[in-house]
Amino acid sequence: MDAHAAAARRPVDPWAVVAVASLAVFMVFLDAQVLFVAFDDMRRSFPTVSFATMSWTLSAYTIALAAALVPAGRMADRFGRRRVFLVGLVAFTLASVLCALAPSAGLLVVLRVVQALGAAALVPASLALVLSVFPPARVPVAVAVWGASGALAAAAGPALGAVLVQTWDWRAAFLVNVPVGLLALVLGARLLPESREASRARFPDPLGIVLLAGGLTLLALGIVQSDRWGWASPATLGVLAGGLVVLAAFVRRTLAVPHPALDLTIFATPSVRWANIATAAFTIGFTAMFFALVQFTLAVWQYGIVRAGMAMMPGPVVVMALAPVFGRVAARHGQRTLLVPGGLLYAAGGLLLLTGLGDRPAYVTELLPASLLSGLGVALVLPQLTSAAVQGLPRDDLGAGAAVNQAIRQLGATFGVALTVAILGTVTATTTAGDFRGVWVMLVLCGVLTSVAALALPRRGSAHDSLAAPAAVGARP
Repeated sequence: MDAHAAAARRPVDPWAVVAVASLAVFMVFLDAQVLFVAFDDMRRSFPTVSFATMSWTLSAYTIALAAALVPAGRMADRFGRRRVFLVGLVAFTLASVLCALAPSAGLLVVLRVVQALGAAALVPASLALVLSVFPPARVPVAVAVWGASGALAAAAGPALGAVLVQTWDWRAAFLVNVPVGLLALVLGARLLPESREASRARFPDPLGIVLLAGGLTLLALGIVQSDRWGWASPATLGVLAGGLVVLAAFVRRTLAVPHPALDLTIFATPSVRWANIATAAFTIGFTAMFFALVQFTLAVWQYGIVRAGMAMMPGPVVVMALAPVFGRVAARHGQRTLLVPGGLLYAAGGLLLLTGLGDRPAYVTELLPASLLSGLGVALVLPQLTSAAVQGLPRDDLGAGAAVNQAIRQLGATFGVALTVAILGTVTATTTAGDFRGVWVMLVLCGVLTSVAALALPRRGSAHDSLAAPAAVGARP
């Protein structure tokens, strides 16, 4: 009996599925956090390569991940979520090893794209696997635990990255993925059940997949390059306009073919539509806060890299501790009950940064209260957005729905960094606390917009909607 057949016949432990899925997602999010810290050391390893070229070790990953998430989620629904998860795990782990061995910056950029494709397969497939083994009433709890793994990565990433770079060099930031990836692969092969769409339809429209990936790539490219090209430059406007045109062609194609790459009718579900709008608003502010606070503590308060990483930990620790608790509350009372106050609490955290942070270091009285309040807002909002965005979808669309939400998060994160760079300009030793005020205002606005969008969600429906058809758990290929 092969490993797949054994996994199909073994009784399914839903929390074991959550554990394996969370381990893989932890690895993906940890990699993103560690690489921000390791970037300067990577630049020193390739002294003849320009800053703009080296920045593509970050930007190429972001663009490829944003573009591939939705097609990868659709493939998970079609060909099997376990299968796509394990393939993505192998690709991400192997690409991490090759990135650590890359002899040139150009090859490193190419391998980062391969790594992003592995991550694009992992994230929606892992969430779809979790969704497939829990009844609807327990989905918010399971998704909250799954999301807490990302919070743990955010808490550990900066400090771990700083230690790895100081002890070895930037290559260790990639090699740290290997033991985690191998452990997840062994456990996944043994414990994960297979599930896929119940109705084996024809292969999704290949041209639609190309159009969707191309449109998202152009949008992400325009956002990433906007700080260098300028927001009003012909290059930025042309690329963004091209992305919108290609996405319009994708929509037209989707409505005209019988087996589209993505069934756009999922947005007819109010919880899906409004949860994704709230996700876009909140992720812009969330990423901008994290990125800006690292720059603030380094440039204005003159913290060392390890101390700056440690200063970021309290907020993510709050999320990690409280997200499962709030998931149980959402299961009983609906996500809207948490999302509306959560967005306002996050806005209040931004308001504390706006009115409290000064040029002199005052961590305990200024930054720590804002971090804890913001962390409380994140714990209330982020896991609930993910579960609200897929709750009520037919099980055949779980992977695609999860991928849409994660793609919107990724594009929001890219946009948050780009907006922060545009507001701050070049951060130097002369940068002051006043230069960050525009970023803190943006956080307040993003929190308020999240709450406004969440008001359109059903009061209790998203936590209690039934999923249309049972998953083909344990199905053979």
